[in-house]
Formats: sequence, C-alpha cells, structure tokens
Amino acid sequence: MKRTPRVLFAGGGTGGHVYPAIAIAQAIRSLVPTSAIAFAGTRDHLEWRAVPEAGFEIHPITISGFHRKQPLRNVSLPLKLATGLWQSYQLVNHFDADVAVGTGGYVSGPVLWAAGMRGRPIVAQEQNAYAGVTNRILGRRAAQVHIAFKEAESWFPEGRCRFSGNPVRRELTATTREASRKALKLPRNAKVLFVFGGSLGSQSINEAMAQVSDRILSDPDVHIIWQTGALYYNRMRKKERARLRVLQYVDRMDLAYAACDLVLARAGALTCSELLCTSTPAILVPSAHVAEDHQTKNARSMERTGAAIYMPEEELLNALVTRVPELLANPEQRSRMAAEAQKAAKPEAAMTIAKDILALVGWEEEK
Repeated sequence: MKRTPRVLFAGGGTGGHVYPAIAIAQAIRSLVPTSAIAFAGTRDHLEWRAVPEAGFEIHPITISGFHRKQPLRNVSLPLKLATGLWQSYQLVNHFDADVAVGTGGYVSGPVLWAAGMRGRPIVAQEQNAYAGVTNRILGRRAAQVHIAFKEAESWFPEGRCRFSGNPVRRELTATTREASRKALKLPRNAKVLFVFGGSLGSQSINEAMAQVSDRILSDPDVHIIWQTGALYYNRMRKKERARLRVLQYVDRMDLAYAACDLVLARAGALTCSELLCTSTPAILVPSAHVAEDHQTKNARSMERTGAAIYMPEEELLNALVTRVPELLANPEQRSRMAAEAQKAAKPEAAMTIAKDILALVGWEEEK
C-alpha cells in the first residue's frame, strides 16, 4: 500500500509567492484528501497569517534577503543563513517530505536546498516573466519548473519547464457581469473603469487619478471603482463623488472584475493571471521599484498576447486622459482583448501543477 503523499511548501514575503502555494496545496488536498501538507515561512511576513487561515500548518525559518541600499543590515546575514539552513534540514527530516515545492521568496531557498540534499525531488513555481534569483538557482536542480510566462523558460535548463500558468482563486470566475453590477449598484449600461495598485496601493497611480479623475468622468456614462490601498486612502477619499467610488481595499475582486469594462493596474504576476482568467481588458503600468524590473517583462508579455496594453509609468497621465477614454468608447477593441485573454488563460493551473507534483511521488489519477 502506498503511503500518503507528504508535500512541503516554501514560499513567502508577498502574496505573489504565498497565494499560489496555498492554491496548489488546496488542489493537492482535493485530489488526495489524506495528503500531509506543511508550509515553511517567516514569522514577520504574510504567510504567517495567510497559511493558517487556509487551514495548513506552518513552520518558522530564519532568513532574510540581501539589502543593497543598506549594507550594514547585511552583517547578520551569514548567521541567519546558517540558522535557516539548519532549521530547513531539521524540518525536512521531521516532516519526512516526499517532495518540496518552492513558489519564490527567500525562504524557499534553504528549504528546497535541504530537501535536495536529502534526496527528495524539488519543484519550483515561477510566477513572473523574469525569473527571480532564488528560483533561477533552484531551477538547476529541480525535477520540475512550472512557469506562467513563456519568457521565463530561458532562465532554466532545457526541457525542465512546464507552461502551467499561475494559480488563481476559483471564485474569481464564479459570478456574472449582470449579477456583479447589481451587487455593486452600477448601471447596466455604464462604462466601468476599475483602477487598483495592490493592497498597499500605488502612489503614482493614485496621484495621477487625483489629477484627472474629473476629466475621465466628463463622459456621463463612465463610472470608476478606485482602490487606493491603505497608505493613500485617507488622502484620496476626498475625491469621491457621484460615479466615483474610492475604496481602501476591494474584498470582492470577483465582482469588480466581472462588473468592469477596463482595468488600469500594476503588472504583478497574479494580477496578470487574474486578468487573463477573467478575460478582462487592461492597461498595465509596471512599477519601476521591483526586483529586476520584472513587472515590465510581465506587461510586455501580456501586450504580446493582445490581452493588455503596456504603458510606462512616465506616460501614466496620458494613458488616463487619452487611452482610457478611447478604450471605454471602443467595445470592439475591448472584445478582441478579452478574447485574447481567454485564449491565453490557464484557469486549471493549480490542478495541473498539483497533479504533476503528485506524479513525482507515484500518485496516479484514477481513470
């Protein structure tokens, strides 16, 4: 009798690393309800809250990144790395993992290294078009590397990558346009723009919106949902008026995606995957303050599919004043973008990756 699969996940720091891991873990649990699943993470980041909320156990690993702008903070880095490696080795032994899965972030490095040293297969999942440093290193020894953008393939050994997509929440596609507009009290025939810059918000997007929102609303059919993020809400909420809804955070992204005609947002990996899976046309304005400028690579990839328009941050005001009204007035172009998004989407990404991981430990799907 085969033993129950034991899968150890490591990924953290941001939602872009944490939520894909949770989605894959949930898919594994749905396929093999008796599977043993554990996570490794750091106490001071998102995973420490999100993983237990999803119903999985998490174990602490001591690790931190290299601080390029504050070199004095790197004095303790060798000690943290040694501690993290020892903790990871102990965790792999104690949990007795059959396979270790890394979804990016510094914590995945020592955990997957320890698993590899113990002879356990390792799997890397890369969310962005430009592979992160940790995944580029781990990918050399990984049994599988799952990617969401074709452009990431060049960073890994030939034949190692599987174009699986990024896992997204299933509930994002569970509603309809009509039901969403009714829930959000939006007119059935309105032109709806949804603007957001992540949970913390984007200073440049918020400041640009504050300058030109009145001009966008000069079209009486336009309605705007504007998510500012926690840092900017108190200042930006003063701009709220008829047909302009200013929110600190959007709890029901499924409703917002289904109700809107166009999105203007950053180009984080999960945002891009959500746009594809919800067939939402978008203007993507990459953040210039992310590692290796990976959001620009994501946005350019999305533009090549025809699902989005890439807009450099220095052209943001022009995008809001000209491109947004042009697209809102052009349902044919938006329909073409939505169709391309639907073709490029990978809605079964979590299940695809879960099945491949389980195959490494001898699990076979029942026919």
